[in-house]
Amino acid sequence: MLKALISHRTGFFSFLFLIILFLSALFGPYLYPVSPFEIHVQKILLPPSLEHPLGTDLLGRDVLARILYGARISLQVSFVAVGLSLVLGVSLGAIAGYYGGLVDQIICRIIDMFLCFPTIFLILAVIAYLEPSLTNIMIVIGLTSWMGVARLVRAEILSLKEREFVLSARLYGASSARIILRHLLPNAVAPILVSASLGMGHAILIESALSFLGIGVQPPTPSWGNMLIEGKETLEVAWWLSLFPGLAILLTVLALTLLSEALQDILNPKRK
Repeated sequence: MLKALISHRTGFFSFLFLIILFLSALFGPYLYPVSPFEIHVQKILLPPSLEHPLGTDLLGRDVLARILYGARISLQVSFVAVGLSLVLGVSLGAIAGYYGGLVDQIICRIIDMFLCFPTIFLILAVIAYLEPSLTNIMIVIGLTSWMGVARLVRAEILSLKEREFVLSARLYGASSARIILRHLLPNAVAPILVSASLGMGHAILIESALSFLGIGVQPPTPSWGNMLIEGKETLEVAWWLSLFPGLAILLTVLALTLLSEALQDILNPKRK
């Protein structure tokens, strides 16, 4: 798959951008050893320069250092939230698709019930009763974004469970859990990977929106969302405070979306 991804131009550049972003977030303090928290009153609202490549904010903190630290927050939220949603969605979708009948109907009604509410309003309602923290945000996003994965996996399992290799496994006495884990889910990996890539972009957007509204990651911890709200007040005189965090969100979500499309092309034999 990696060879096919390299030969896919859009997918390769998207994957390369995400790798660079991940390495920058991981090794940012070593590559650019400037504190994202240190306040310098004499350096307030400095424009981009050699000393501060992306300028400084209202408290004289380096914007590049804060964006690199914010990348850690965004990637952490996306990985944990998507991991949680995949566990729930894949498990429930596989059970519904394999067993069918009453079990399928119950799980489908639960999915429909969650889908009746817009995700962002459901998240806002839950966060309003909880303390705004990074852990709560990751859990809430994961618990409110599993429905699409469940429906995709259910549909894939329904199309696979009557295939010859599944019938052969049943004849040899394989348990239902073994059939699902060893035979069905490995053949349903394509929609899971595509959904995971899209889900990571969605999680980053949700976290940024919550932080922008003031109920996400709380200052002084920098995230791309709360950096946008800080720059909103000085947009006319300090354009860099909103431009660079906005570009970080835009490019990251765009790369994840393009990567998901590339994975769909690579992993779907019908498209080939």
